[in-house]
Amino acid sequence: MHRYIISASSHARDIEPVGLAVHELLNRLPVTARSRDNPGVRIENGGVIDRQYTGPVLEQVLAENQLKKVTPASGEYKGIPVVVSPVRDEEGDVIAAIGVVDITGIFDLATLMEQQSEILRQVCGSDPCPRPTEQTSSKR
Repeated sequence: MHRYIISASSHARDIEPVGLAVHELLNRLPVTARSRDNPGVRIENGGVIDRQYTGPVLEQVLAENQLKKVTPASGEYKGIPVVVSPVRDEEGDVIAAIGVVDITGIFDLATLMEQQSEILRQVCGSDPCPRPTEQTSSKR
């Protein structure tokens, strides 16, 4: 029977099964993970594509022991929102980090609403839009 241990010195092969499980749970969103002391895995499209992976946000989480929701300025996921969480031991010390592409970070609701308002202004001008005669209820 195989045994996998997640620790500060875990290698990519130790972290891989957990990373693959998270990848599948999240409908195959890209997942990255590494231990504090060793590079880890980068998982995309149902498989491991790198077993020597590290990234700037994983390293930041390992250094700060805090969850990060950011858009990296460098690395494989440059310009793509990610969320990375520390994995902690019983004392609360960070032993690893695991991250995913943050699809919630892609949608900025305030910006979306602002754009919708601007589109309505361009289409309708100052008139109510749709006009009362164009309301769905008036077509019934």
